[in-house]
Amino acid sequence: MASDDSCIANGRYKYIHDDHKDSIEAIDAHHVVVQTNNSRVFFVGLSALLLTATAVSLSLLKDESILILLWSLLLSALLVKLFLRKPVEKESIIIMSAFGVQLETQYGSGRTVRRFIPIDKILKPVLNECVTPVTCYWSLSLIVRGDEELTLVFKELRPPVKMLIPIWKALCAAATNSPNDS
Repeated sequence: MASDDSCIANGRYKYIHDDHKDSIEAIDAHHVVVQTNNSRVFFVGLSALLLTATAVSLSLLKDESILILLWSLLLSALLVKLFLRKPVEKESIIIMSAFGVQLETQYGSGRTVRRFIPIDKILKPVLNECVTPVTCYWSLSLIVRGDEELTLVFKELRPPVKMLIPIWKALCAAATNSPNDS
């Protein structure tokens, strides 16, 4: 049921492959989960504590510096909210070779966004190397019949290429086995 690449992890992401080809319905699910980092939580908490302690010490030195204290507390709250929020917990692609592909994004708030692409509309899955002035990363996209732009499989996350390759291979197998209309 599970293959050698059923679970791959690095410091930031964990890839899980659920292969249900033994059941009546051939469903091939690939999940990329964001892993929590306890050192990040510690660093953000310590930074907020130091910022608040500095603001309190400044407000005790001068009577009129209550404004500094309020701004520091607001900045600490924004810092904690910004760095500790988890907008995306997991992105998944569910390949149903007879029907199509379902792309799912699960947010930390509990909201899930799904998009279904029929298998006969998928022309080809492609791995792209994306280069920006600051970074370089890989993305997995679908060339979909009728769409002018590539459809990103993972819109929010940037998993490493070693996690994208098994998904790309599964998509290639599903796309070549589908009866595409010409």
